[in-house]
Amino acid sequence: MRAISPKRLRDTFYLCLSTILLIILILLLIGALPAWPYSRGWGYYPTGGLGLILVIVIILALLGTI
Repeated sequence: MRAISPKRLRDTFYLCLSTILLIILILLLIGALPAWPYSRGWGYYPTGGLGLILVIVIILALLGTI
C-alpha cells in the first residue's frame, strides 16, 4: 500500500475546501435575491456584494491561491 504524500494530501484538502466555499457562496447569492415584497426596496445591493465576493473567490480558486 502506497502512502499519500503530504503535498498531494494538502492539495486535495484545499480543493475540497474551495469547492465547499464556492457552494456556500452560490447558495448565499441565490438567497440574497430580492424575492419578498419587503426586500424589493433593497435593490440588488446584497446580491451585488455577494456576487463580487463570488467572482473574487472563483478567480483566486482558478489561480490556485486558495
